[in-house]
Amino acid sequence: MKIVMLFIFFILFGAFYIIAENSLPLNKPESVDTFISKYASWIDRLIGNGKSFTGYLTKMEWIPNP
Repeated sequence: MKIVMLFIFFILFGAFYIIAENSLPLNKPESVDTFISKYASWIDRLIGNGKSFTGYLTKMEWIPNP
C-alpha cells in the first residue's frame, strides 16, 4: 500500500510541478491542452528512462569473479 501511495504522490507531484513551472491556469481550454501535452511528454520520458535503466541493470555482471 505504501508503494502505491508513493507512486500516486510522485505522479501528482509531477503534475503540480508542470502546472507551476508553466503558470497554467487550468480553467482555460488552451491551458488544459498545454498541460496534457507536457504531462504526456513527461510520462513518456519517465517510461523511456525507466526502460533504459532496467536494461542497464539487466546487462550488469551480478555474479562475482572467482
